[in-house]
Amino acid sequence: MKQNIAPPANSYFHKHCFLLCVAMSLLCFSTTAQFAVTIQLKNVPIAHNRDEIFVAGNFNDWNPAENNCKFLKNGDTYFLKLTGLKANTYQFKFTRGSWGKVECTAKGADVENHSLKFSSDTTVEYDIAGWIDDFGPVSKIHTASKNVQILDTAFYIPQLKKYRRIWIYLPENYSSNKKHYPVMYLQDGQNIFDEYTSAYGEWSVDECLDSLIKIGKQGCIVVGIDNGGETRMNEYNPYEFVWKDSTTSKIFLPQGDAYVSFLIQTLKPYIDKNYRTLPSKENTIIAGSSMGGLISYYAALKYPDAFGKAGIFSPAFWTAGGILKLTDSLDNTVKGKFFFYMGGKEGDSDVDAMIRIQEKIGKNSTAMIYSFIDPNGQHNEAAWRKWFAEFYNWIMADGYNVITKGDD
Repeated sequence: MKQNIAPPANSYFHKHCFLLCVAMSLLCFSTTAQFAVTIQLKNVPIAHNRDEIFVAGNFNDWNPAENNCKFLKNGDTYFLKLTGLKANTYQFKFTRGSWGKVECTAKGADVENHSLKFSSDTTVEYDIAGWIDDFGPVSKIHTASKNVQILDTAFYIPQLKKYRRIWIYLPENYSSNKKHYPVMYLQDGQNIFDEYTSAYGEWSVDECLDSLIKIGKQGCIVVGIDNGGETRMNEYNPYEFVWKDSTTSKIFLPQGDAYVSFLIQTLKPYIDKNYRTLPSKENTIIAGSSMGGLISYYAALKYPDAFGKAGIFSPAFWTAGGILKLTDSLDNTVKGKFFFYMGGKEGDSDVDAMIRIQEKIGKNSTAMIYSFIDPNGQHNEAAWRKWFAEFYNWIMADGYNVITKGDD
């Protein structure tokens, strides 16, 4: 396999100081300039035409009923002007004030997030084909493979004084052999194996591993830990986070250290005692997406002697004010493998934040790094499912080179 080391981000400008100055000027402008986006809705279902319509996206923390994101109506056209937006890629959907009243297709199926990238004042038009609450509830079925079990519906977390469902995937023929296996700890267990328990679709980790093992790939035990629902933002963050919109603010107190201590002090010892594992750091993997990606990265830095490999999918680094400082403080104790993934449609600021962290850990440690930005990827389970096999094959392979894939 061809392996490449990524050049420094500014290496293209080393030869010409003038170009460097121009580029820095443009960069400064693009990160500080603010623009207005006018959204018009022209074709909207007649039903509920007296209801208020809102837009919810990554510019307002996906609040489905923020007053400043409510459309005005002029005849049959709804319009909204959003101001103070930086040049970026934004994702959003339209709602009637809650996620139970979100837009859908004309047949009641979910729609992908709208995506808009701009660097000037912009006017755009959209149609709404249907509203999800006008259709009956979607019948969901269990999709977990026979190799997935519920380890415990209420596993006790003494560090948080809470109980949590824990899933476990055992490789095919685990019960009929005496092999010992690596272990992967995955966050947001609801979304890992089973469509029935997932909120926005599953990762299909069990089907992926079943297929890979059948063609001779290394097997792995996978432990899925359910998130805490309303406490997810606390438990997956080691730093205090203040969420703000134009009218309200909310403080999320950090519980990330307690959660990671649970993984290290309680869950991992239990798994190693009761299952045939390879407990060394080289055979212990932690992974997750969004906030789960953040806490997985943090755990790998905090406990490098326990987690030797990490999968960081679409990490929510923007919620963790101290993560840069922590990465800057690294020494050669961090020597594992780190897989970074981000979708190009998640927003330039999120992509930039991941690249900044990736470059810092590459500079401040001897870790192996694989970084991939999918230009068409969004912030959802479908994207993480798409790249899980790539992550798994790389993280399980031997090698000591930095691998960076771009969007070519």
